[in-house]
Amino acid sequence: MTTVLGLVFLALMVLGAPIAFAMLIAGLVAVWLKPGLSELVVMQNLFSGLDSFPLMAIPFFILAAELMTGGALTDVLLRFAARLVGMRRGGLGHANILTLTFFSGISGSALADAAGPGAMLIKMMRKAGYQDAYAAALTASTAIVGPIIPPSIIMIVYALTDTSVTITGLFLAGVVPGFLIALSLMVVNHWISVKRDYRSSPDLIDPAPLLRLFWRALPALMLPVIILGGIHLGIFTPTEASAAAVLYALIVGRYVYGTLRWSMLPDILFRSALMTASILFIVATSAVFAWVLTVGQIPQQMAAWIAGMQLSPIELLIAINVLLLLVGIFIEPLPGVMIMVPILAPLAEAAGLNPLHFAIVVIVNLTLGMVTPPVGGLLFVTSAVSGVRMGPMVREMAPMLAALFTVLALLTFVPAFSTWLPNLLGYAH
Repeated sequence: MTTVLGLVFLALMVLGAPIAFAMLIAGLVAVWLKPGLSELVVMQNLFSGLDSFPLMAIPFFILAAELMTGGALTDVLLRFAARLVGMRRGGLGHANILTLTFFSGISGSALADAAGPGAMLIKMMRKAGYQDAYAAALTASTAIVGPIIPPSIIMIVYALTDTSVTITGLFLAGVVPGFLIALSLMVVNHWISVKRDYRSSPDLIDPAPLLRLFWRALPALMLPVIILGGIHLGIFTPTEASAAAVLYALIVGRYVYGTLRWSMLPDILFRSALMTASILFIVATSAVFAWVLTVGQIPQQMAAWIAGMQLSPIELLIAINVLLLLVGIFIEPLPGVMIMVPILAPLAEAAGLNPLHFAIVVIVNLTLGMVTPPVGGLLFVTSAVSGVRMGPMVREMAPMLAALFTVLALLTFVPAFSTWLPNLLGYAH
């Protein structure tokens, strides 16, 4: 059964089928060829995979992000970021990183960051004299912060897959790693800017006082603070926080910034529904795939095999990192979490690893797959929106990938980067 599942899944992936359809068809074929099983179990698992109240947070967070970006939000964040770091060497590159980092606290999606504000930032860097391929590579690398700094769609799905962690705990655990990634990329940008003589861009810096620009950007920057603060204070649950985020985004976009018009709502709702449908379809088909794996005893067999190797916790983390890096090259983070976490989380728990520490390592690792050649999804999206060919962009990725993998190593060997903030606020799991 599991052999059929794996062969059909790999064949469909090689043929270029979308991963959701590959998982669904592979699961259906495996069940169909297994005597005594009815194909109805596929439909049952499709619906049971979506029968979860916390999953309602996904469409609400997507809608909140669309509402916040319906007006001049990107311009507001860019002006503030440019005022903070624009006068430094390679200032526009730093502003790119800072803007996308701010934006990640709103969107929760790497692809949305790259296709939205990322496209605009690439054009600005091109006009300022940066090489096209470098601007695209920097934008793709920074966009991976989107799923790591809260709110994060991947973290919501992870918490539903592994009940030993909470959504709030994961949100808090992602804050420090997200800023570490941004800092590492700023170091790389400074080094390359010195090497290539990319100077600051004073003509792009708003002459308004920094405090005024901060005050202008504050309503947008407050969204993740309101989400985390409201959950921590017990005002609402994570799912209720997503609905509160929609209301806050609507008020801020319409009445604070005044850039969100009622006529824009149909398009915003359509885009939100389309993105929600694609994500939830992946969640549903992943449930089918995971059920077939469970029936075939694959998680138990793999757990027994790895346990027999008697690896230390650090050795286990290294082995899991290597495995996930290989998986992440070919599979997007969301289905990667749905497929791999039920197998790997029990191993981590048996080895005594902190669940939040392990979760962040898994999420960051799988997210890095989005910018790892040859299949990285973010590379294709960034190439499409920037008009830069994949080859030159991938060549520019080398120092950025080195920085990103250095951060992954730090997160692997120093659990405090992931666990300090959740422990401080009482969310140890």
